[in-house]
Amino acid sequence: MRIYHLAQLNVARALAPLDAPEMASFVAELDRINALADGAPGFVWRFQTEDGNATALRAWDDPRILVNFSVWESPEALHHYTYRTAHVEVMARRREWFARMGDASLVLWWVHAGHRPTLQEGMARLESLRQQGSTPEAFTFKQPFPPPGETGSPDPAALPDECPAS
Repeated sequence: MRIYHLAQLNVARALAPLDAPEMASFVAELDRINALADGAPGFVWRFQTEDGNATALRAWDDPRILVNFSVWESPEALHHYTYRTAHVEVMARRREWFARMGDASLVLWWVHAGHRPTLQEGMARLESLRQQGSTPEAFTFKQPFPPPGETGSPDPAALPDECPAS
């Protein structure tokens, strides 16, 4: 059993309000893609409201910024779900629904197995990444760090540097 799991937070700015016709095809995919994550090998937990997703959450003043927040057993498990399942089909369409972010939009960090990070923790990690770049406390797929107490990093060539909101 792993001592640490990988937490991820990613944010995206929708091109329109979620109830706008332009976002209907994205909203229609939420339940299917979230269920896919829930059943994916290595999935541990995801933040969700009573609706079963996190789209009702407003972490910033901008109501179009959506949050995706989850915990995985390893970077490889998150990578597999993101890039080797039907999630990739939705991700390929992300520019239909989301604007490019000027700052980092994805942050990864290690948490003790069993810990459920708070949204405030995730937002602080994202801000740390934006201010300091990739560090052991807040990093990306492109510049990963091993869990505390371990040496070596996951091979960044094997993992992409982007994981857009789903």
